[in-house]
Amino acid sequence: MRAARHRALSSGHGGDLSASNHEFQTDPVFYRASTYTPPSSVPEEKARSRKSFWEEAATTIAGACTNCLAPRQSEIREGHVKSSEDAHDVSTSSISRISSVSSTSTSQTKSWQDQFSFQEVCLATSNFSEQNKIGKGNFGTVYKAKLRDGSIIAVKRAKKNMFDRHLSAEFRSEIQILSKVEHLNLVKFLGHLEHQDERLILVEYISNGTLREHLDGSRGEPLEFSQRLNIAIDIAHAVAYLHGYTDNPIIHRDIKSSNILLTDQLRAKVSDFGFARLAPYDTEATHISTMVKGTVGYVDPDYLNTNHLTERSDVYSFGVLLVELITGRRPVERNRGRQQRLSTEWALRKCREGDVVVVMDPRMRRTSAAVAAVERVMALAAECAAPERAARPAMRRCAEVLWSVRRDFQQEQQRAAGAVAGAGAGTRRRDGSTATYGSSCMEQ
Repeated sequence: MRAARHRALSSGHGGDLSASNHEFQTDPVFYRASTYTPPSSVPEEKARSRKSFWEEAATTIAGACTNCLAPRQSEIREGHVKSSEDAHDVSTSSISRISSVSSTSTSQTKSWQDQFSFQEVCLATSNFSEQNKIGKGNFGTVYKAKLRDGSIIAVKRAKKNMFDRHLSAEFRSEIQILSKVEHLNLVKFLGHLEHQDERLILVEYISNGTLREHLDGSRGEPLEFSQRLNIAIDIAHAVAYLHGYTDNPIIHRDIKSSNILLTDQLRAKVSDFGFARLAPYDTEATHISTMVKGTVGYVDPDYLNTNHLTERSDVYSFGVLLVELITGRRPVERNRGRQQRLSTEWALRKCREGDVVVVMDPRMRRTSAAVAAVERVMALAAECAAPERAARPAMRRCAEVLWSVRRDFQQEQQRAAGAVAGAGAGTRRRDGSTATYGSSCMEQ
């Protein structure tokens, strides 16, 4: 049954991670590093009129964001929509199977207690000093730790009030999920430690902060469109892997810019699996029934209204993230005027009106190649945010479309550069010097 699910999800390309090298080379989603350029046979997105679709998508997103801002049954804390208890999560097909998966013993995961003690972690983090604090999330606080051998890791320290005699649902879920996955665009799990009332998750250290910090301008130089596109492809690869190439699908449930870490080379890594859920083993199951968790602005409106969680809920969040990458804005910006407060709705409306350039982050160069590529990325974002979840593309399809956008964007850049070089060569003066037209030609 599990093998059948692999075949269905892989669309004939082979879903087993033990696939041949040929499959890794020809499948952009299977290929774990996004540096490979797929063959030209990658399907092009179909050209079609999107006006009615843009309108429907924008209307739905507006309603969803309104519901998130004023939920009836869910509680919002620190920007998160979450329930106080998630113990009643069930599959529509088999309660017992999901229960057995959720209760998997954490002893099966790698425990670093065999390698060094809690006291050594305290030493590595300078007793969890403020100086080593690098982040804060749903689960607790993240610290930078320098080990005895000089290597650096990140330590996620749980909030102590989250525990009684047993691990919290978030802690149990995160170590369970992280121990099952391995992908270049996912933060690598190193192990976990438990000591009295302390609960720690140890993961690889990513030095360049979060995507949100870069979009806010608090880290590094402004991101160019090509860099944002590469980041989007990395994220698409990671989520496609979670949905299609693990033992059974994993739904992240909190895809957002602050959960995307960037390396010094601006490679993206998806982090924070505290809200993640394993989809059922039963291939006939269509969703998981669970209380709503997630972040305002990113939550699938269908999930919000029905409590039915599917892989397409992550696709919706990815669509919002694409808009965020293009605009640089957070999904909800309360300090803006009423028409622009809900960024996704505003951006989709502007694209529907033909004002694609207006939605582009002003820090990006508006070359003709970039504008054309942004149009296609925003069209994909609208598909991901489709009102009906069945109309949303699979993450594998999102990766293929973004590969196609990047290929065409790079080719157009090369043509433009060649045209400038040719024009420069044609203006050689009598003294042998060359007159150049400057960079303005590239901005037309």
